[in-house]
Amino acid sequence: MIRTEPGGPVVDPLELQTGYSRGRSDRPWVMANFVATIDGAAVVQGGSSAINDDDDKAMFAAMRAVADFVLVGAGTVRAENYQPLVLDDVAQSSRVAVGKVPNPHLVVVSGSLDLEPTQRVFSDPQHRVTVLTCPDSSQGRFAELSEVADVVRLDSTGADDLIHYMRLSRVVLCEGGPTLMGGLVASDLIDEMALTVAPMLVSGVSPRITHGPSPDEPVDMGLDCVLYGDRSLFLRYLRTIG
Repeated sequence: MIRTEPGGPVVDPLELQTGYSRGRSDRPWVMANFVATIDGAAVVQGGSSAINDDDDKAMFAAMRAVADFVLVGAGTVRAENYQPLVLDDVAQSSRVAVGKVPNPHLVVVSGSLDLEPTQRVFSDPQHRVTVLTCPDSSQGRFAELSEVADVVRLDSTGADDLIHYMRLSRVVLCEGGPTLMGGLVASDLIDEMALTVAPMLVSGVSPRITHGPSPDEPVDMGLDCVLYGDRSLFLRYLRTIG
């Protein structure tokens, strides 16, 4: 073991995230970003806003700045009241400087299309969202949401089909929820896991950051980086095989 202590040099989250090397030759690099309490709760008072702090928000924004697509489940969109994905000027400039478009594209996954066209996430026509759904979703809902989003039917909303849809991208960032993340884990598609550990004990029946069928074998991840915020701990893990 190696003991580390807080008090090291200050790190700029955007410089940190843009400095990492990411990419695969066979498919997009899939990274995930979650926050949880010390005792493993991913949801407190109905969402994650009661868990995260200013440092976590800064890291959250910095990770978005390196993604081509931000992938999120409809349940998380509803619970967190997602807004159109628009980065600040500094983050946009950093993307443009390396040949990216100013903002990543937001992709929402919903097998049932249980979303309302009036939700805040659909409120900006200049930053139109893509909604991925399955063949048997409601035709009426499909037509309604198509007025405010680009709705696409895939063969399924399984993890492999989702990543295949984004196959021409370099980096995909998953922001939840637990079922979507669980599918990516079960399909062994996670290359990078960023976990913020919030200094709280909440007990209760909150879900974990992943939920669903287990992979054939546990996915080995290696600890790459540990950062100390004012309150929270930031852990970066990378897959160690494959």
